[in-house]
Amino acid sequence: MELRGKKAMVTGGAGFIGSTLVRELLKEGVEVVVYDNFVSGDRSNLKDVENRVEILEGDILDPNLNDIMRQNGIDCVFNLAAEPYIPHCYDRPRKFFEVNATGALNVMLACKDAGVQRVLQYSSSEVYGSARYVPMDEHHPLRPCSTYAVSKLAADRLCYSLYKEQNLPIIILRQFNTYGPRETHPYIIPELITQLDRGNRLKLGNVKARRDLTYVDDAVKGAIELMQCDKAVGEVVNLGQGRDWSVEELAQIIARLMERQQVDIQVEKVRLRPLDVERLNCSYFKAMTLFNWRPQISLEEGLGRTIDWYRQNGGRWVWETKMATEEEVWHGGEEGKSPDHGGTSGP
Repeated sequence: MELRGKKAMVTGGAGFIGSTLVRELLKEGVEVVVYDNFVSGDRSNLKDVENRVEILEGDILDPNLNDIMRQNGIDCVFNLAAEPYIPHCYDRPRKFFEVNATGALNVMLACKDAGVQRVLQYSSSEVYGSARYVPMDEHHPLRPCSTYAVSKLAADRLCYSLYKEQNLPIIILRQFNTYGPRETHPYIIPELITQLDRGNRLKLGNVKARRDLTYVDDAVKGAIELMQCDKAVGEVVNLGQGRDWSVEELAQIIARLMERQQVDIQVEKVRLRPLDVERLNCSYFKAMTLFNWRPQISLEEGLGRTIDWYRQNGGRWVWETKMATEEEVWHGGEEGKSPDHGGTSGP
């Protein structure tokens, strides 16, 4: 399926990965509709392209989503809309499952009803749990550790069933951790950059956890190529860098790039997560075989770009404002419990 000249809806298009995907689709000559409720995403992430896209505010649980797709002539859908930040799922598991699983089902049924030609469902490497072997291919055991991961795996199974039962042209993308400009949550890399920008003392959680990290530009280019791959319909495909780093190693690399010396790392128990995934390491062999994809940007180059963006944009992430507001009104789970910062997981 050739995307050039098509009309794509990107749910969650104002988020971190979504907003980068929108820019890349525009470069590829695709007409883009952003569909977002702006809970996790932010309009500022689209400020330089807002005049080139159509922005619709809405929720993927909307029962009229099929009409919205039909009225806008949508040809294909990238479904990135989700409750993405794992620490929050411990306090509101029902909401995570409702959005990530039931919401995905609503998107797929809307696509079926609206006659959408192809759908790419964003899944997560978290569905695998900690690595039983590395690199982790698509046949790796599925052992989700959090409600977030369970909800994403449930969506995967729903999508696969709809492909089989309803002949809906679905592709499932299992994205390993991604980083880069316009992060919308305090995942480990933006958290490290923020703390090191303010000094050489780091307060972290599980510093031994290891993650496979892909620069966001590589990730979205892979997603676009995957959407266009006819052989991938009905398949699950991993995208990732193909190697992993510990949080401690990341801290030292970023400190060097930010010219911080003698970094003092302090482990705080409050930052440790229950059932945290210890290691993720991606095999992207299937993607390479299907459409000749491989990541192009090294970790150090990607981190350098991310640090430069952070400094050029006032030394502040959109999540810092959003989290501050959220902590003021937080009422989920334990009374007064605030969201965790400095963990290890990512999209």
